[in-house]
Amino acid sequence: MAKPARQTFLPAPGKMVMTSGKIYRITEVLDLETVIGLDVESARSCTLRIADLAPAADGTVMVRDLDTIADEDWKTAQSRYAAIQPLLDRFDVGRREVEARAQEVGINFTTLYRWLKLYRDAGTLDGLMPEKRGVRRGAKKISVHAEQIIQDVISVLYLTVQRPSVQKVVLEARRRCIEAQLTEVPHPNTVRARVAEISERETLRKRGYREKAKNKFIPVPGQFPNADYPLAVVQIDHTPADIILVDDIYRKPIGRPYITMAIDVFSRMVVGYYLSFDAPSVTSVGMCVAQAILPKDDWLVLHKVDAKWPVSGLMTTIHVDNGSDFRSESFRNSCMMYNIRLEYRPVKQPRYGGHIERLLGTMLKEIHDLPGTTFSSIKERDEYDSEKHATMTKSEFETWLVTLICKVYHKRLHSSIGMTPEKKWELGIFGDKNTPGRGMPALPANREVLLLDFLPMFKRTIQADGVSVDGLTYYADVIRQWINADDPDTPGKKRQFIFRRDPRDISVIWFHDPELKMYFRIPYADQTIPSMSIWEYQQAVSRARQQGMKSVDEAMVLQALNDLRQQVDGSSERTKKARRQQQKRKEHAKKVSPSQPLTSNRSVLEKAAPASMLLKGVVKPLDDIA
Repeated sequence: MAKPARQTFLPAPGKMVMTSGKIYRITEVLDLETVIGLDVESARSCTLRIADLAPAADGTVMVRDLDTIADEDWKTAQSRYAAIQPLLDRFDVGRREVEARAQEVGINFTTLYRWLKLYRDAGTLDGLMPEKRGVRRGAKKISVHAEQIIQDVISVLYLTVQRPSVQKVVLEARRRCIEAQLTEVPHPNTVRARVAEISERETLRKRGYREKAKNKFIPVPGQFPNADYPLAVVQIDHTPADIILVDDIYRKPIGRPYITMAIDVFSRMVVGYYLSFDAPSVTSVGMCVAQAILPKDDWLVLHKVDAKWPVSGLMTTIHVDNGSDFRSESFRNSCMMYNIRLEYRPVKQPRYGGHIERLLGTMLKEIHDLPGTTFSSIKERDEYDSEKHATMTKSEFETWLVTLICKVYHKRLHSSIGMTPEKKWELGIFGDKNTPGRGMPALPANREVLLLDFLPMFKRTIQADGVSVDGLTYYADVIRQWINADDPDTPGKKRQFIFRRDPRDISVIWFHDPELKMYFRIPYADQTIPSMSIWEYQQAVSRARQQGMKSVDEAMVLQALNDLRQQVDGSSERTKKARRQQQKRKEHAKKVSPSQPLTSNRSVLEKAAPASMLLKGVVKPLDDIA
């Protein structure tokens, strides 16, 4: 199971983070991949990998699935964001500025200030959603008196130019609570969490680092409009790769793969990609965006590339063409939740996508040196037999591609920016004596939830035998209480629930429980059915119907699937189409995902969700729900 927690965090000095069950305060950012952290319990410093960090907080925010959010709630959140947006890019926002803006939009000053704090705390649009009944988001678990003492100590002691340590704030807050004879003295971690809630901008400004804060938070206009810092604008597009690949078993030709690639316009760094034999789709886009946002250390290990790819973080804008895969409602809502602005190129004006087009062109040109290349045209290919010379498998080609990106493209002088993309990225993050950097970009707190947010969504009712999707039935005990549930808003109508699915493996779907606000893994009701992709399943259904099936019958579909696989396996050595199908099945079975490249889907969730995010007493941390 996975609990949606869309909180983000900045790996920056002063921030409280958690890794391996311990809480650290970041004291220094060493480079794009590592920081120095101070263990708040032992006061010892050590080096930490940014990829391993998560935000330290009192509890995990439980939020709704994106598609359970009503249209009016989206509009409310967007309206609130529009009200505070002019204040977000300003360094020194005081009462006067907030009151002036409140007067402009016609709301109370304190309300606008609360929205501003909620957004900065959450880092996503989720912080501005209307509150629902129940425990209020961010509600404190300590007494009002203790809360006031902590805030007073933070104000008069911590947020001063004397810059006392967090430990001194903890001791003073606890001393005052004892002096006030409170029945419960707050735990040290509670005090540290309150300090961590203060924005980095406010911390730097009030602790005497005004110039440093200005340099860090005020973007400096650059050469490219709207792309003045790393991850300001990311462009994404697809292309067939100009190469014929071979299968893993017979090493015979199976055809060209598709590449989905994302580039940071400011630095020209490749921020993510997705390689597949499946045609471009919503899944391709979601996988590419997730990989672009997440750290890539494990991805390099997966492909055995000894290099660095220090690019991760939430982008400000995604710039794409007008393809249907970029215009799905699910993809737009996912971008909106993470406050990623989605922009589309003007129709028939390809120059607006010039950066990604040039990147793809560069990559394809490099591919033309590989055995099995198709070149870019028949004229250029001339008498070269691409299939005869094809030798690389998908995994071999992907290792080559990652090596090209990290060891060649990122380190090669780029004529448009006058330096290497890697150097431009580092300059944009850390700055130099002439140009201030933007600092490390925000990272999502939960990798698996990020990936689920970008997977295709659908709605279904829950029947006595489970959930039916495309003729297949799924069941787990966790959905039992929702069988034949009535729609609370429409009397006499059955309630529909949110599900998500990875089309590459339809053996499981993800159910979003509307009360627990968590995702649960729901497998096939019939465990004898093998794992398969949606495309392989559609082939089996078509075959079964040709054999007389009137409506979807799992037994007939299973038999058709077995027949197809036997035919494919039997003819793989003889036909390219069969080898391609066999290889696609093999690739889908690997279940590699950007959120946890080195694990299968089952272990992904257990690594992505810490113990505090699992429902104790319902499912053991290493058990599936079946």
